[in-house]
Amino acid sequence: MTRGAALAPAAGPVAALALAAALVLALAVAPAAAVAAPAPSADPPVYAYYYIWFNASSWNRAKQDYPLLGRYSSDERRVMRRQIRWARQAGIDGWIVSWKDTPTLTARLTALAAIARQEHFKLAVIYQGLDFSRRPLPTGQIGRDLDSFRARFAADPTFAFRGRPLVIWSGTWKFTRREIASVTATRRRDLTILATERNARAYEAKAGVVDGDAYYWSSANPDTYPDQAGKLRAMSAAVDDHHGLWVAPAAPGFDARGVGGRTVVPRKDGRTLRRELAAALASRPDMVGVISWNEFSENSQIEPSTVHGDTALRVLADVLHAPGPSVGDFDSSAPAGGGSAADVLPAIGGVLGLLAGGVLLRRRHTRRRGQAGAPTASTGRTWP
Repeated sequence: MTRGAALAPAAGPVAALALAAALVLALAVAPAAAVAAPAPSADPPVYAYYYIWFNASSWNRAKQDYPLLGRYSSDERRVMRRQIRWARQAGIDGWIVSWKDTPTLTARLTALAAIARQEHFKLAVIYQGLDFSRRPLPTGQIGRDLDSFRARFAADPTFAFRGRPLVIWSGTWKFTRREIASVTATRRRDLTILATERNARAYEAKAGVVDGDAYYWSSANPDTYPDQAGKLRAMSAAVDDHHGLWVAPAAPGFDARGVGGRTVVPRKDGRTLRRELAAALASRPDMVGVISWNEFSENSQIEPSTVHGDTALRVLADVLHAPGPSVGDFDSSAPAGGGSAADVLPAIGGVLGLLAGGVLLRRRHTRRRGQAGAPTASTGRTWP
């Protein structure tokens, strides 16, 4: 006799509701370690580019949309936790965090890493190799910053991707092969360092001194660049020829007019993101890099916002077979994997409502989480 058959005949409506509530409560307060991870799949992990530049005053410049979480500072841990949970619900495995070694940014990355560990979420970094005026930083400074990152974070499994922390070097097109080699030669033993070249030929010129390529193409327009998928496949082939890692881009739309740009890529209610995800996945990437979680100045954000809501996250969830975001229905201050009343009571109420209505909803299976296995193409700049 099956478990369902044993329970159904004996339980009346009240008993069934009480049993469902008890089951939900038991699951909610169980330790995180007791929850089995989803089985690995052949699907590439999906990360989103994430910016930690924000102060309260950052929202006063060049913004036409704002987060549903309010005009936050990147120091706010409650915001980090809620963002991670929304990302996971949408099928995102991790973030590629824009970083260079300053006291403020390193403190924020440290706090973010602690929360990511609790939430079983992965991190990589995109190192900002150009200054605000888009001039290349001195290679000595880049080397010192990577050494600092290695010393602080290399042992943290949150940053592990196929065994080593993943670092994307933004702006490699401004550096010669020799300059790049002077930084990477002694550091690739401990770090996986990717270039950010923008076509196959440019990557091939530097392939021997990096471990692959992550193309940050936020302003791609599927309507005006009809062979977007072909370009990504060509870049993937070039990276594969040199046994490197390929991170393919996908963006929901783009509008940088507030920061001096002219290109506008309409979102089309999520259709642009669907097309870009299809092109990225067709290139057989080792990772998809979604541009971006919260680049609000160039309007490539997928974070739930006042103008676009959670449309982008729902598109991602549909494509990635994830449950979808539950915007605003949990307490982000609760401990990870824990069982605060704020977490448990809404879940119980939801199950009771479904049973009372005689409906049992079956959510699609969540993709795997972060298996170990920024600048834009138009401006190359982060605008806090």
